[in-house]
Amino acid sequence: MTFHASPRRYLMCRPTHFAVTYRINPWMDPTAPYDNALAISQWENLRQTFLSLGHTVDLIDPLPGLPDMVFAANGATVVGGRVLGVQFRDAERADEAPAYSAWFRERGFDVHEPKHTNEGEGDILLAGDLLLAGTGFRTAHASHAETQEVLQRPVITLQLVDPAYYHLDTALCVLDETNIAYLPQAFSPGSQSVLRQLFPNAIIATPEDAAVLGLNAVSDGRTVVLAEQATRLAAALRAAGYQTIGVDMSELRKAGGGPKCCTLEVRS
Repeated sequence: MTFHASPRRYLMCRPTHFAVTYRINPWMDPTAPYDNALAISQWENLRQTFLSLGHTVDLIDPLPGLPDMVFAANGATVVGGRVLGVQFRDAERADEAPAYSAWFRERGFDVHEPKHTNEGEGDILLAGDLLLAGTGFRTAHASHAETQEVLQRPVITLQLVDPAYYHLDTALCVLDETNIAYLPQAFSPGSQSVLRQLFPNAIIATPEDAAVLGLNAVSDGRTVVLAEQATRLAAALRAAGYQTIGVDMSELRKAGGGPKCCTLEVRS
């Protein structure tokens, strides 16, 4: 098959204050060393990769004391110029929410503040006309009805069951309007059945590639930017007709993040 890219607009946040000083997911170890300069370098390479593909990258100013603000995907969900703001489960990230909402509001977006916990595109992914919505660890199931009401797209609830894949975007990547890649073991049996029905041609990731956050990838419909360590997933994507670009996000992975975590799509 021949796949077609569409130009995207992304919002990113430079990891100026990146650190691993607390533990709110299984990837984080506050006792392990981290390298802020390396995190910035890896993030900058990701940004340049998007620019080289012809996409637009906007930047939000990083705020001191918010080391996870680099993970812009958690800042909102944006569909058709409508913005559903976020409400974080963990107090350590709470102050990121108003910063992201303010960025969109200042630029004339229609911003809706949430009544329930949701962590943006970490758990809410647009696939064609559907919103795939994860729950189980971060985003509350009650937020799914709110998501549908605000963003005006049908919502498909997916139950996450593996703490290592605490956000939907660590276990599933939307490749284009009709297909995805995912790790079945990260989902409940019922959710696995739903995914098989909706995406019969999905690319199935191996546990090894998921374990390097290979599914935390960004696709423009033709080119998939993913962790360079996810070699088998990259080969499967190329065999299916996609192009791939591998990037090293190993330093940011120490906080549980990869290319997608750093990338919020702005859909006007």
